[in-house]
Parts: sequence; structure tokens; C-alpha cells
Amino acid sequence: MSKRILFTGGGSAGHVTVNVALIPRFIALGWDVSYIGSMKGIESELIKNIDHVDYHGISTGKLRRYMSVENFKDPFRIVKGVFEATHLIRKIKPDVVFSKGGFVSVPVVIGAKLNKVPIIIHESDLTPGLANRIALPLATKVCVTFPETIDHIKSDKATYVGAIIRDELRAGNTTLGLNFLQFTNSKPIILVMGGSLGSKKINETIRSNLTFLLEQFQVVHICGKDQVDASIHMDGYQQFEYIHDELPDVMASADTVVTRAGSNSIFEFLALHKPMLLIPLSKAASRGDQILNAQSFKKAGYAEVLLEEELTNESFMISLHVLISKRAQMVAAMAQHDHSNTIDQVIELIQDTSK
Repeated sequence: MSKRILFTGGGSAGHVTVNVALIPRFIALGWDVSYIGSMKGIESELIKNIDHVDYHGISTGKLRRYMSVENFKDPFRIVKGVFEATHLIRKIKPDVVFSKGGFVSVPVVIGAKLNKVPIIIHESDLTPGLANRIALPLATKVCVTFPETIDHIKSDKATYVGAIIRDELRAGNTTLGLNFLQFTNSKPIILVMGGSLGSKKINETIRSNLTFLLEQFQVVHICGKDQVDASIHMDGYQQFEYIHDELPDVMASADTVVTRAGSNSIFEFLALHKPMLLIPLSKAASRGDQILNAQSFKKAGYAEVLLEEELTNESFMISLHVLISKRAQMVAAMAQHDHSNTIDQVIELIQDTSK
């Protein structure tokens, strides 16, 4: 009889990409794979494109840190989600649950605990997110990406594994990327990514400086949903809401990257040896986790950091040129980072926990 694994996580691409990296491996090993996410979140879009995965949507509530009338409704949605997840888990009978976090994961983790199913949590950021902090007491094991995270969890459940990188990203082809973008080898390529939902401020800064940027670089700009500016047509500039199948090739073709500081993305760029200018989400818009991630990467010599509060046209261009001047030494530092067996280590941990 095949073993069964249930994945959960969602709300943003960062809470899904690790699962996307692991799922094909378990399918290849002959496991039955199921996924519980929200009805209409980004996880439903990303996971439903994967063959041999049974996707189940449940009611979810968002764990907010600010006042909203929705805060009074969401506890009822979460309770409903717990009942739905508990019923689904009873029906699926998984041997193990792997949770990537995000607000949708909380009802699933509670449902798994009520059904006495082992739970493995994965935390990408340097400090645990709210959903994972809630789920931590219920978990069997916690996988962490930064070694410093163990100090924040303070539990023998925590295991440092490093970053899980999608296999397909390593297979990117520079020539295919150039052909897709209609770029040439004449100028270096800057890849701009503002996260799965995009960043209005980063997008505006790039567009304000396009004339100057295109004198020295070609720019591929992944803007986020509904943020493409159809009025801009310039040689050496390509913009997209999101790139799916061609992303590994586009990443391979890039020389440097301007991006937020979500853990999954920056570790992917690290694995591909792409020096970064990191513009983390501000504390006003987040819990500050991206700032900590960015500081860690700057300290290691992988990136330059420009705080969003300090982002202007002038500061952006100065920071970018500092990044370009340090590019060679950043690539050398990245080459020293060993992440080769992380995914195999996590798979082994999941297999051991499911016994």
C-alpha cells in the first residue's frame, strides 16, 4: 500500500514554492499526494497545475496584525476550516503532514493533531511567522532555513536543513532565456521581481529610471498581478505579470537581481549565484522578517540592501552601481555556500517521521 503525504501552505507564493519543490519527488517515490489550501488563493493556482495531486480547498481566515472588521469574522472561518480539515484528514488518512505555513495551514495542522498524524513544519524566514508560531506546539519536527532560527524557536523539535530549491531552477538555459526575452548578449541583464503580488514602489522606481538603466543594461521586469504598464515600449525592456514555465531560463540569463527579501526567492538566487539588490518589505507593512533576511545576506556578502523607507530614484541608482561593482566578489562568496543535499535531507526526515 502506498504511503500518503498531505501538504499545506498558502497565502503567498513563498508559502507554496517549497511544497512545489517536494511534491514531484514524492510522486516519483510512489507516494499518494494530497494538498489542502484555500479555495481561491495562489496555492490553488500553483498546485492544480501539478498532475497526480488531489487538491482540497477549505475555509480560511487571515491572521492580521492590524485592526479590521474582518478580524471579527475570521475566527469563525478558521473554526470552520478546522472542522473541514479534520474531516478531510480523516478521509485521506495521511502518514504525515508537511506544512509550509501561511494562514491556511493553521486549521490543517490542528486537524492533523486531532487525528494524531505526525506534523512537520517548514520555516523559511529567520524568525518564525505567526502561523508557524501558533502551530509550533503541535508539530513533531520543525525544519529551518537559517541556522539562527533555532535560537528563536528554542526547541529540540527544530532541525537546520537549509533552503529547499526547486530542481527545475537549476536546469535553466541562458540561450533559451535570451530568446524568450528577445534580448542579446550585448548588455548585462537585470531581473526585477517584487514578489508574487508585486511591489508598486519598486515598479515605479524601475520605470522612473528606465532611460538611465537601458543605457547600460537590459531589464526583465516581473511586475505582479495587474501591474504591467502597457504604455511602455522600449528596446531592452520586457515586463510580465508573472513568468511560469520560462522562469528557470529567465533566471539563468540574468546577471543581477533586484528583489524583495522573501526567504525562498533569495535562497533560489543564491543557489544560482545571482548577486542581489534587496529591498525588503518595511516594518510598517510586515513583521520585519524580510529586513532580517536581507541583513543576513548582506553580512554573508551575497547582496546589497536598500530599505524601502530610503528608496528614491537617486538611492536606487547608487545602490545598484555599488552592487555591480561588487558583483564578482559576491559570486565568489555564493560559490562557497553549500546547499547540495537539503532537499534529500528533508525527504529523509519526512520518511522517518512517517514510520
